[in-house]
Amino acid sequence: MHSATHQAIAAVWRLDAARIVAVLARMVRDVGVAEELAQDALVAALEHWPRDGIPDKPGAWLMTTAKRKALDHLRRGKMQGEKLAEVGSDLEAQEALFVPDFVDALDAARQDDIGDDLLRLIFTACHPVLSTEARVALTLRLLGGLTTHEIARAYLVPEPTIAQRIVRAKRTLSDARLPYEVPHGEELQERLASVLEVVYLVFNEGYTATAGEDWMRPELANEALRLGRMLAEIAPREPEVHGLLALMELQSSRMAARTDAQGRPILLADQDRKRWDALLVHRGLAALERAQALGGSGMYVMQAAIAACHARARSAPETDWARIAALYGELAAQSPSPVIELNRAVAVSMAEGPAAGLAIVDRLAQEPALRRYQWLPSVRGDLLARLGRSAEARAAFLEAAALAGNGRERELLLARARLLTRSS
Repeated sequence: MHSATHQAIAAVWRLDAARIVAVLARMVRDVGVAEELAQDALVAALEHWPRDGIPDKPGAWLMTTAKRKALDHLRRGKMQGEKLAEVGSDLEAQEALFVPDFVDALDAARQDDIGDDLLRLIFTACHPVLSTEARVALTLRLLGGLTTHEIARAYLVPEPTIAQRIVRAKRTLSDARLPYEVPHGEELQERLASVLEVVYLVFNEGYTATAGEDWMRPELANEALRLGRMLAEIAPREPEVHGLLALMELQSSRMAARTDAQGRPILLADQDRKRWDALLVHRGLAALERAQALGGSGMYVMQAAIAACHARARSAPETDWARIAALYGELAAQSPSPVIELNRAVAVSMAEGPAAGLAIVDRLAQEPALRRYQWLPSVRGDLLARLGRSAEARAAFLEAAALAGNGRERELLLARARLLTRSS
C-alpha cells in the first residue's frame, strides 16, 4: 500500500515540483531556499499521505504546504522594516493559506508583467552573473527537475562538474540578491539565448530521456513547449524564439508514433506517419515561416527546417535527405559540434549511401566529447549493417547498449544486436 502511495507522490512531484519551486522563489527571493522548502513539502507528503491517504488535489496540497513553510521561513528570517513590508504586500503570500489550487495562484499571478512564475525562475537562473554553463545546469535542475546525472549526460560532461556548478550557482544568486523578475529591453536580449538553450535541453530530455525506463518524458517536453509558446509571445520579433518553437512543435507532432503499445521505441523510418499530430505539424510549419520571415538563420531555425523536411514527407522514402544533409552542413559550419556532424553523417548516408556516412562517423571516433555517447556506435552499427558487415555491426550495437542510460534505448540496441546474430 505504501509503495503505491510513494509512487503516486513521485508522479505528482515530477509534474508539480518546478511550479512549486518557482512560486516559492518569488515569495522568498532565493532559488536555493525555495528548492529546500519545496523538498520540505515533499517530505511532509511522504510522512502524511501513507497515513492519511492521497488528497483529492495532491498538487494543491503540495503547493499549499510549501507556501506555509515559506511563510514560516519568512517569519523566522529576521526580516525587518522594508523587507517585511515588501513580502507583506505580496497578495499571493498573504493568501497562501487559502488558495484552493496552485492553478488559481498562477492565474492570479499572470495579472502583472509576464505573469508566470516559471518564466521568472528561468530568467533569474539565467542571469549574466552566472556562467552560461551554470545558468543552464541550474535551470534544468529547477525547471526540468533533471538530476545531476541527467544534466551531465545531456552536456556530455562529468557528473561532479554539474553538481559543483549547481551548488555554486545557487550560492552566487543568493549572495547577489537579484530581483526575481523577467527583464526588459536590452537585458532581455542578453539573457534570451541562454533561456532558449535551457528550454531546448529540457525539451530534448523529454523527447528522448537520458535515463530511466521510459523512452520519453512527455511532461518535460510539454512544459518546454508551453514555455516556448510563452517566449514567442513576449519576444515576437526574435526569429530564434520562433525557430525553437517550430522545432519543438514539429518534434512533438511525432510523439504518439514514437512508441508501441508496450512503450518500446519506434524509429523514425518505421513510424506510422498517420499518427503524427497534424495540428502540431501545422503550428510548427507556421512558426518556421514566421522565423524565416524575420530573417532567421540561426541554430534553432536551421534545426526546425530539418524537422520540416521530415514533416513534409508523406512517407519515409519520400524524405529529401539531400536537403537535410545540406542543412546539417550549414548548421555545422555555423555551430561546429561533433553531435551535429554525427547527424549529418546519418543524412549523408541516406542521400549518398552508407559508405559515405561511415567515412564521416569513423572520423568522429576520436572525438573526446563522443567517447561515451551511445549514438556514435549506434549510428556506426546501423551503417555497418547496411553494408553487410554484420559481425562489426553487432559489436557496435553492443557497445552502444553498454553506454545507454535509458532502459528502452538499451533494449532496442540489444534487440538489433540479436537480429544480427541470428542473420549471420
